[in-house]
Amino acid sequence: MKLTIVTPEKTIYDGEAISVAVPGTKGAFEVLDNHAPIISSLQSGVITVKTADGVQEFTVRSGFIEVARNSVSICAEE
Repeated sequence: MKLTIVTPEKTIYDGEAISVAVPGTKGAFEVLDNHAPIISSLQSGVITVKTADGVQEFTVRSGFIEVARNSVSICAEE
């Protein structure tokens, strides 16, 4: 799936991902291929991105995630 993570200052990730785990305000959750459409707020925590090349982690203070048609967009504050 396509993943983009942006902050007010820059794009911190733009590429393909196998899964994305995020700290949702109602609880942590993971997004996989063909996930149902969702918009959710994020709380302080770690976004974990699994790719074919390994795992990357990004610490965020807050933000939002939108998932639709195998495309994930995250707007977050570091």
